[in-house]
Amino acid sequence: MPDFPWEHNSSVSEFILLGFSRNFQTNVILFNIFLFLYLSTLVGNGLIVTLIQLDSRLHTPMYFFLSVLSMLDMSYVTTTVPQMLVHLICQKKTISYVRCVAQMYIFLVLGITEGWLFSVMACDRYVAICYPLRYKVIMSPWLCRAMVVFCGLWGVSCSLVYTVFTMRLPYCGPSEINHFFCEVPAVLKLACADTSFNDQVDFILGFILLLVPLSFILASYICIFATILKIRSAQGRLKAFSTCASHITVVTMFCGPAMFMYMNPGANASPERDKKLALFYNVISAFLNPIIYSLRNKDVKRAFLKVTGWGKCPE
Repeated sequence: MPDFPWEHNSSVSEFILLGFSRNFQTNVILFNIFLFLYLSTLVGNGLIVTLIQLDSRLHTPMYFFLSVLSMLDMSYVTTTVPQMLVHLICQKKTISYVRCVAQMYIFLVLGITEGWLFSVMACDRYVAICYPLRYKVIMSPWLCRAMVVFCGLWGVSCSLVYTVFTMRLPYCGPSEINHFFCEVPAVLKLACADTSFNDQVDFILGFILLLVPLSFILASYICIFATILKIRSAQGRLKAFSTCASHITVVTMFCGPAMFMYMNPGANASPERDKKLALFYNVISAFLNPIIYSLRNKDVKRAFLKVTGWGKCPE
């Protein structure tokens, strides 16, 4: 079995994830909270994917992208939360070097893919509102799938750069990661070498992977709002704004903390602050997404009532 090319630079065979607290009672409380959030995330996002598949009226580009987002969120939390739950109630809080590398890479793939997917969803809203008559022609099924593949390729390639540049550094001990999973900024703190070059790489990649998609999103919404303001009907303007509000909320919750985390130099980072930021864009965001997208969405409510047979949704 071939070795990883960076394994020879490290004398550490496993890491210890310190998590949130050393107090058992505190950890039991946190276990129950995070178990509830995790199961709710799986149920909420799984329900959205199921409804979109079962209701033909939801077979549109917007809901196709929403179903992809829900699948990413379920995968995203599953990469980190089950392990965190085990470590909260067990004495042994170790993770092997190889598993740490794998977790770091998968987490980055999903996170970067989701970040670019937000820009694709903004583009979808731009076409829907600014070119409504040509919407179905422009946003063809082939183009929608191609855009998702494009997001995935960005995730796979850029995550490889992040992971290789992080794990090529020597790690000699101590092996305690002050985090609840193997995330790049937390792992870099253990390196037995100067990490200033990695900080520069992280900043450049953060610019490409966060600010560039955000620029596309901002440009899309400038055009969208300009079009909405031309609508004469107040009800029409409100309906157009409401279709964008959910997306703007979700983008802010995910990209804001992630940008603060990955574009901040390692020397200035606080482990406790980083854990809270990671919780927000990893766990809280994935938990709230189905609530935000379905709370004021009559199409989703109508599909739910139709599938369950519980009644009719008011028009």
